[in-house]
Amino acid sequence: MTGKILAGVIVISALIAGAAMYYLQVYGFYEPVADEAGTVRLTTFDGQVQDVPVDGFEGIDATSSPIRYRACFTLPLSQAMMTETYQTYDAPEPLIAPNWFDCFDAEAIGAALTDGSAIAFLGEENVHYGIDRVIAHFPDGRAFAWHQINACGEVVFDGNAAPEGCPTPPEPAAQGTE
Repeated sequence: MTGKILAGVIVISALIAGAAMYYLQVYGFYEPVADEAGTVRLTTFDGQVQDVPVDGFEGIDATSSPIRYRACFTLPLSQAMMTETYQTYDAPEPLIAPNWFDCFDAEAIGAALTDGSAIAFLGEENVHYGIDRVIAHFPDGRAFAWHQINACGEVVFDGNAAPEGCPTPPEPAAQGTE
């Protein structure tokens, strides 16, 4: 009888832990992002970051990871004007958003970027060290933003020295001594 009780406690504990992990990953850490004064930031060809007005901004982010940022909005500029003014982004890879953030469909955005119906632009380089903000723009004005690890971040986050041309990485957080 003791074995059945112990097994039951283990199973119930595992179910509770699993439910808690699921909740924390999908819901717990995300918070809405403020409208940012009705603008997003895009990088021009000369490296200047400009605020560009948007409509209908809806965004989420989490402090637990710098790549959890996702946003949906309307960018009332033509793709032709944007490609003449702002830097495009090589190798954009939209990251999956939680199911409850239904305006952001990473698979559809990725397919549109692959077939050329959407164009990716550099929102802001190193918005966090090694992390770029990428913006995908569709011909109808819909736009989506996410954070993506850049080449400098890939190397440094693997524990290697920053390659030439990358900014100096931040110092690691100080560890307590005993």
